[in-house]
Amino acid sequence: MDFVDEVHLEVIAGDGGKGCVAFRREKFLPLGGPSGGDGGTGGNIIFEAQTRLTTLFDLGYRKILKAKRGEHGRGRDQFGAKGGDLVVPVPIGTQIYDAESGEFIADLTEPEERLVIAKGGAGGRGNMRFATPTDRAPRKFEPGGAGERRSLRLELKLLADVGVVGFPNVGKSTFIAAVSRAKPKIASYPFTTLTPNLGVVSLGNERSFVIADIPGIIEGAAEGAGLGLRFLKHVERTRLLLHIITFDDDPGRDPISDFDKLMDELRRFDEKLASRPMVVALGKCDLPDVTELYEEVASALAERGHPLLRLSGASREGCDDVVRTLETALRDNPADGFTLPQPGPSAADRPHGNQQGFAHEQAGED
Repeated sequence: MDFVDEVHLEVIAGDGGKGCVAFRREKFLPLGGPSGGDGGTGGNIIFEAQTRLTTLFDLGYRKILKAKRGEHGRGRDQFGAKGGDLVVPVPIGTQIYDAESGEFIADLTEPEERLVIAKGGAGGRGNMRFATPTDRAPRKFEPGGAGERRSLRLELKLLADVGVVGFPNVGKSTFIAAVSRAKPKIASYPFTTLTPNLGVVSLGNERSFVIADIPGIIEGAAEGAGLGLRFLKHVERTRLLLHIITFDDDPGRDPISDFDKLMDELRRFDEKLASRPMVVALGKCDLPDVTELYEEVASALAERGHPLLRLSGASREGCDDVVRTLETALRDNPADGFTLPQPGPSAADRPHGNQQGFAHEQAGED
């Protein structure tokens, strides 16, 4: 399944049914009077946040969502039935914007949370509603009201306890595969991962947390380079960051410069991200060249206020220590003390360069 985190939709609530003009004509009731019933109310369109969904893929090809109209009123005092509501499941973390004005409408962050996004039209009154002592045989009725129609943009920002960040090919996907049941694509070339991967890390005794691999962050990401803005927005939803660094074949790169550059990208995207609680680990520690320089890198990071752990997703070396450290940090930063950031400009509205999210060189994946 493709990872889809932004869709545009047209939602149309159901129209109300029209009222009926009718009169009783039963035997022995020569003056039976008006009996036209009211039309039914049109169906609403309702968004419901569901935990089983992690992407907006199901809505990616549904450009128009339309609820049923209310039934028309009938004779013999029969009211039309209400049009059925259209309940649209969306992932937790879905933000809803008015596509025309850009106005923020809602943020669905709780399981089973519901939002009536478009109300159905009211049913029209039948002629029995217009009977008066001076007009006992009215022929008046009302047409049904039109249902609300809105153009919307839905944007998904993943909700996870831990967001794994780092330059391409540092071992983020390998680590997530080692500590959870997630099965991300893993290969020895940059940009192997083109979509976020979610995994649940279980520690026993009903203790667990959700971890997300945030791909595509490179130098210039805050301006839209690489996968840029497309996935930086998902970092905003995490309570804790795991920053993985390692050595790279590129002679112009090293773990410390990578750390500083990525921190600068986070700061430029959102100042608060740079101060988010963070655990830093040196990846690929099963390689001798990486292990030999651990002390040097740890010393440099200590000057920046971050202790350095070591891990290898391939050999699982240090993974348990990193998981325990993450759990401890999450306990120190409980969910009820973490406030989701207030919606600001969406990725599509941020004044940066590459709004497409993909650079030409990204034919591969992290």
